[in-house]
Amino acid sequence: MPMIAPAARIGQWTAVPGSSIFPGLKQRIPALTRGSRSRPCPPGPIPPITTVRPRPADWRRLHYEASRNRETFYHDPATGLAVFTEFGLRQRGSCCRSGCRHCPWEADRADTGEGAPTVEPPHWLTPLRPEPQPVDVLFWSGGKDSFLAYRALLREEARPVVLLTTFDAASRMIAHQELRVELVIRQAEHLRVPLLGVPLHPGVAYETRIADAVALIPAVARVVFGDLHLEHIREWRAGAFRELAASRGATLHFPIWQVAYEVLMTDLEASGIVCEVSAVTDAARGALVPGQRFNRDAMMRLPDGVDRFGENGEFHTLAKVWEVVNLP
Repeated sequence: MPMIAPAARIGQWTAVPGSSIFPGLKQRIPALTRGSRSRPCPPGPIPPITTVRPRPADWRRLHYEASRNRETFYHDPATGLAVFTEFGLRQRGSCCRSGCRHCPWEADRADTGEGAPTVEPPHWLTPLRPEPQPVDVLFWSGGKDSFLAYRALLREEARPVVLLTTFDAASRMIAHQELRVELVIRQAEHLRVPLLGVPLHPGVAYETRIADAVALIPAVARVVFGDLHLEHIREWRAGAFRELAASRGATLHFPIWQVAYEVLMTDLEASGIVCEVSAVTDAARGALVPGQRFNRDAMMRLPDGVDRFGENGEFHTLAKVWEVVNLP
């Protein structure tokens, strides 16, 4: 799954800092497995939900009811986007530091003095820098969808590409993919493209961080995403980034939108790279395991109800581009 702003893909633990609506939140995601380790709720009984019974007909009531029913998310009445409940966030086992609306770990950070005031600014993670001419800025998570979007941009031959990735400022992990940021740096160095890093901090709006990062790029033609077919994700991106793009004279671009999975898999095979499963949620557990190669055979053996490309957040991948010497 391509790197996304925090807000709607539950399978990709991201949240919209401040408002903390997950634009990536797609379906429910109980425990997340990284490597051979699972991170469900901490041992022992689940701590009580601290939500105060709210007034009727607002998101507080929806959160209260969803938490009482042990549901992992609810839909915000104002935006229609999915939002993690406190119960759902506790399934993760630790804070993702993306500023989730119902973060159960925020009080703990305050008590320990963690989450200090120092905010790491966006910065270049590779020596390469974009030239003064306009570039396409591709949101990059390190997975197959990002890589396929990059290949689509290369085929267009429109202009140079700059990669932009977000990661947790404390853990240096890319939230959805469960990848260390060093792996994404390795990808960008092999592809010989500039990589702009955006550290995420609790309490700092995601959109603000992205705007600060884009300001480091001299000229932008398009802001590019590797989304496949989820309408609500695309709508969220349009609402969150259209104004930013317009302020730079740029447009939003979705180069692999609604491309058939057969076509995408054929392109992935043609690239010669290996895609490795990096994280698996309950929906795909048993069918896929972290470290397994994701290829046509693995895709075809996925059970009913699991999206063949994990577009609902069922699993995530690492594109090991450095294993192909002549990759452009």
